[in-house]
Amino acid sequence: MLRFVTAGESHGETLVATLSGMPAGMPVDLDRVNRELWRRQQGYGRGGRMKIESDKVHVVSGVRHGRTIGSPIAVLLRNRDWKNWTEKLPVQDYEGSGEHAVPVHRPRPGHADLAGCIKYNYPEARYILERASARETTARVAMGGFAKLLLSEFGIEILSHVVAVGGVELERPVAWEELVALAAKDDVMLGCVDPETEQRMKAAVDVAYRTGDTRGGVFEVVVHGAPPGLGSHTSWDSKLDGRLAQAIVSIQAVKGVEVGSAALAAASPGSKVQDTIHYNKPRREFYRGSNRAGGLEGGITNGQDVVVRGYLKPISTLRRPLESVDLKTRDPAVAAYERSDVAVVPAAGVIGEAMVALTVAQAFLEKFGGDSLGEIRRNYDGYLEQVRAF
Repeated sequence: MLRFVTAGESHGETLVATLSGMPAGMPVDLDRVNRELWRRQQGYGRGGRMKIESDKVHVVSGVRHGRTIGSPIAVLLRNRDWKNWTEKLPVQDYEGSGEHAVPVHRPRPGHADLAGCIKYNYPEARYILERASARETTARVAMGGFAKLLLSEFGIEILSHVVAVGGVELERPVAWEELVALAAKDDVMLGCVDPETEQRMKAAVDVAYRTGDTRGGVFEVVVHGAPPGLGSHTSWDSKLDGRLAQAIVSIQAVKGVEVGSAALAAASPGSKVQDTIHYNKPRREFYRGSNRAGGLEGGITNGQDVVVRGYLKPISTLRRPLESVDLKTRDPAVAAYERSDVAVVPAAGVIGEAMVALTVAQAFLEKFGGDSLGEIRRNYDGYLEQVRAF
């Protein structure tokens, strides 16, 4: 079983992540993992924190001489901003430490602040927001980078793009080649493949900048090259579409998920929704007339691209704060403001890629798993022969 765990706080010394279940013998290209971390930091609308950090993965176990060795992979991701917080968030208390504390008594609407304070019986929200912060997703992206390396060994690639920001939406289909070109760019604006639409998205973010507001949007993650047969129809928790939905909605500020053309399908007659089935006799393979199902039928991949969308609400920290309550006095107050972003949809797409990669890699190893990359490759090749002979 592929498992990952993250730890660390937004302004703590480091983020920590472990990944167990990876096979031995997989080549590890840390430049590719670091490229994923770089992509997460990009995009128009990001805040001052991204100017401070320069995220790079520091592997402390599980990789030797450029290959996995079968033991858990452990990584550190250092927070450069820690130097500004060493006295404010010390591990050990010290005399006078309270003078340096930065409490948060005015919870932000839409954030974990108040719900977390009630749950853990904290008088203020500092410890809640430190862990609830999307800074935690840096560790997820690092782990997703390793999952991507594994999947790419078998011709499976995962990329994303931005479909909508605010009320501006891309209104045309997107080819896989466009996503490849987008991911290769070194100048990232809003992660949209269409320049004209991206400019209109930028204008929507500019309005939020001027008014002290924030903008949400929609990102789409595409899995290209996945074989049919990942996931299962046999139990609710083995359905891959359900697992992908949970993975996407676990991302901070994501409030909804769509597999394939779910929203359109809900408003359409059945005859216009299902993907018709055909057979190419010379190539001896089944194919479908469309991909409205998003590559998943009955919780199982069907060989087409897997397509999942995440719906990201505008983030909760506003420069023009909303109404709240002071936790000390219980009097009306404006919500607290912490240094923040205005729009994070492109970054959310990269985080979505990581979560999808980890989920698909988990399903892949469940079906083809072995202790070494060579063993998995034999299992996979044998299965492809079975599929071709079907």
